[in-house]
Amino acid sequence: MPDHPDLAGIEAALAQAKLAIELDEVPVGAVVTRDGVVVSRAHNATVARNDPTAHAELLAIQQAVTALGTDRLDDCTLYVTLEPCAQCAGAIVLAKLGRLVFGAYDDKAGMCGSVGDVVRHSRLNHRVEVLGGVLADECGELLQGFFRARR
Repeated sequence: MPDHPDLAGIEAALAQAKLAIELDEVPVGAVVTRDGVVVSRAHNATVARNDPTAHAELLAIQQAVTALGTDRLDDCTLYVTLEPCAQCAGAIVLAKLGRLVFGAYDDKAGMCGSVGDVVRHSRLNHRVEVLGGVLADECGELLQGFFRARR
């Protein structure tokens, strides 16, 4: 996969996930790009903010709409290391993101194909193009290693 067009985006999200580990946060990282340029980057901050909603995807979306001065990210791609949950999938739809690229699938809470599929639900007014499994092994191992160390 060395020449995969989404590799740089997922690698940037992985760098954010690694920063989260240093802060004792669950290692999920997210990056929003437009035209291949990083607009925002974030990692989970639920512990630091004492806020269970402070997920990497939500924070990256909030930063991107502020940076771009718009509430529509239809010309942007969100890269995230873990398949988004229901909250984040809802935010992705509401922000009208054009694309979602994620690393590891989440068989327990993933709402972009695993448990459900909010971002492509036929009854919603916006559906997102989704590509899952990019650097899935690396993204999954980062999470597994984090939780293994805590047990």
